[in-house]
Amino acid sequence: MTYTGDVTVGGGPDVRDLGCLSITKVAVDEKMSNNCYLLRCAATGEQVLIDAAAETETLLPLIGSAGLRAVVTTHQHWDHHRALADVVAATGADVIAGIPDADAITAQTGVPVTRAVKDGDVVTVGSCELEVIAIAGHTPGSVALVYRDPEGHPHLFTGDTLFPGGVGATFGDAAAFAQLVEEVDTKIFATLPDDTWFYPGHGGDSTLGVERPHVAEWRERGW
Repeated sequence: MTYTGDVTVGGGPDVRDLGCLSITKVAVDEKMSNNCYLLRCAATGEQVLIDAAAETETLLPLIGSAGLRAVVTTHQHWDHHRALADVVAATGADVIAGIPDADAITAQTGVPVTRAVKDGDVVTVGSCELEVIAIAGHTPGSVALVYRDPEGHPHLFTGDTLFPGGVGATFGDAAAFAQLVEEVDTKIFATLPDDTWFYPGHGGDSTLGVERPHVAEWRERGW
């Protein structure tokens, strides 16, 4: 079936097969409706989870017997790491997070961040590579991850930095909004093509080409 990225809490996952990498998207927690993404290398079977947001009972069967090399926590907000401790306890996975958010994630979850990453670092999923893009504003240490598919277009996991229709929330902080929209513009829109498909921390997916014409509107409205 064709991947759409439209998933609902309590419903099944949506799977995208890129040949060398598969992406499994699932929504968890009725209240927050977070997205979690399980990435699997076809060549090695190695798996990485982006955001152990909630519902260990959903995530562990998804991971299955193949195990988990790492969990990338996109940022420090509570709704993105509620299942982190249980998933790590069950799988022994490494924990990866942006440097400025790493201590807060450990303080909130009790789970040590085993690898704190910065802009330009690489996270491997078997033979596949994801480049870290540090995007401050929503939180100081938010990270996005881009997979440059050698057989197609880029795939970008944005956490809560970018959504269809705008950047992430900055909770009335004008300086944080200015930083976030600037970093999204210069580090994402200025460096990646229109056919880049992005996968946010909540809700449906989009492409940079669909969103690009509206960045000036986002700046003007201030959210």
